Amino acid sequence: MSINRVNISGNLTRDPEMRQTAGGTQILQFGVAVNDRRRNPQTGEWEDVPNFVDCVVFGSRAEPLSRFLSKGTKVAIEGKLRYSAWETKDGQRRSKLEIVVDDVEFLSPRGDQGGQGGYQQGSGYQQVQQAPASGYPAPGYSAPSYAAPAPPAAAPSVAPPPSDVYDEDIPF
Repeated sequence: MSINRVNISGNLTRDPEMRQTAGGTQILQFGVAVNDRRRNPQTGEWEDVPNFVDCVVFGSRAEPLSRFLSKGTKVAIEGKLRYSAWETKDGQRRSKLEIVVDDVEFLSPRGDQGGQGGYQQGSGYQQVQQAPASGYPAPGYSAPSYAAPAPPAAAPSVAPPPSDVYDEDIPF
C-alpha cells in the first residue's frame, strides 16, 4: 500500500494561468511558495528558504477558482503528487513534480494580496470560518469572518521537569 497525499500552505508566486485542452477540459496552473527554516552554516542564524511548488487544477473547478486567486494570495492546498517527464525539442530530458489540487482553503481575506490575512501569531485576528469544502467559493459565498481572539486565560503554574530527565529520554 502507498499513500500519495500532500498538504502545503503558502503564497501564490504568480497569477494563475488558465488553459483548455482540445477536448474542452479546463486546466488552471499556479505556483505556491512554501518556506523552510534552515540554519546558515556560516553565520549560525536561522533563515527562511523558499520552495516553489507547481499546482494544477482540472475540470469544472478551474474557472471559478481562477477568479479568486491572484499573486500573493495565501492558501492552504491539499492534493496528490504527480511526476511528469518529457524531452525538449533540443533533446534535453526535463521532469517536474507537481500537486494535483483536490482542495483549496483561502487564508487571506478577499482583496488582501500581501499574505497578511488568516491567523498570524500576534496579528490580533484569527480566521473563524473556512471556505466551502468544495475547494472554491460557491456563488454567494462571502469572505471569511474574523473575530478578535479572547484574552488569554491565566496559565496554571507548571513545575519544571526534574533535572535528571534529558531530551533523549522523551519517546517522541
